[in-house]
Amino acid sequence: MKQYFSFQWHITDECDQRCKHCYIFAGENVCKKPDAMNWEQMQDTFYNCLDFCEVYHRLPYFYITGGDPILHPDFWKLLGLMKEHGIPFTILGNPFHLTDDVCRRLKEYGCQKYQLSIDGMRKTHDWFRKPGSFDITLEKIGCINRAGIRSVIMTTVSGTNIDEVPDIIDAVVAAGANVFAFARYCPTCDENVHWTFPLHAKASDENVHWTFPLHADASEEKDTGIEPLRYRKLLADCDRKFKEYETAGCQTYFNKKDHLWTLYEYETGAFKIPETVEDGIRQKGSLNPFAGRSGVIYGGCNCGNCHLTILPTGDVYACRRVQNSKVGNVFDDRLADLWVCEMERYREYTKFEKCSRCKLLSFCRGCPAVASGKDGNFYAADPQCWADETSELFLRA
Repeated sequence: MKQYFSFQWHITDECDQRCKHCYIFAGENVCKKPDAMNWEQMQDTFYNCLDFCEVYHRLPYFYITGGDPILHPDFWKLLGLMKEHGIPFTILGNPFHLTDDVCRRLKEYGCQKYQLSIDGMRKTHDWFRKPGSFDITLEKIGCINRAGIRSVIMTTVSGTNIDEVPDIIDAVVAAGANVFAFARYCPTCDENVHWTFPLHAKASDENVHWTFPLHADASEEKDTGIEPLRYRKLLADCDRKFKEYETAGCQTYFNKKDHLWTLYEYETGAFKIPETVEDGIRQKGSLNPFAGRSGVIYGGCNCGNCHLTILPTGDVYACRRVQNSKVGNVFDDRLADLWVCEMERYREYTKFEKCSRCKLLSFCRGCPAVASGKDGNFYAADPQCWADETSELFLRA
């Protein structure tokens, strides 16, 4: 049976918001003119992706995003092309242009999921994005559900909003979201702008800057740092809340997206390394977590495994959240060639500075995007990984 291969396809940078943690307009790109593909480029990209999947015997799956993809003038034409070829897709977008009629039309074209973002409770979320965004996002969950599309809520966790995540879960469950997940904020490695949410602020305050500023004030800090054990506590708090909701018959599916969930569940006993893998580790010796496994990757980060990102400029990234991971350009390169050439540098698993000695290497590896956000090193240790390198998890020299 063929496995899916996912393409995160940014067809435009156009957006109704300028979120403070958006990587599109980060750093020196804060004033950039939004890029967008034209229709001819979109068709070329689409068929390049299909060619890739034919070569590697995969099934294509598209995550169509932006910016807000619905703002692209050829958005519906692209969905028609997807429908013509019977290809499933998810939309990652904003809530502002969703109506019952729009959602029904999305469903007719084959949209399976529509992902929205909630990045705090009302005050925090609207500070990150724009006033009114929190309420309209929760409201549009109903539009998506009524059309028979699965509604997904994603939260980007940073030091600014980590304490609000449990309340976010309650809010999205109450709104009827089908899926909830969170991932950590990835700073760009050249990012010197830091922000701290003004806790005293209200949406009506004239002295609060709600859009991403042209120039950063050194006194304004974006608290992206989370201590490892604080992050583990968040996972424990969420795990407890997820189980309470599941026991109560809650219909929301809680997607444990962050790969550090594997470490947490190994510690709690919810995840166990398969016996055949564990035997291979014991038999083949120290400092080689791949011993007895022929280098098999069972889980963890999909970078270099079953995912590529394509930007409106045609640039192809190993991962959009890894800022220095450009591997080619879809207008100039055959994706199938990039996969066996340029992408190899993201599959050197023994280069992981901490994970390479950990028994969970084939299952976890944390988030290389978060790790690379500090200094651009894809193989650096995940800054929120709390695993003790003197523990039984780590192989000895």
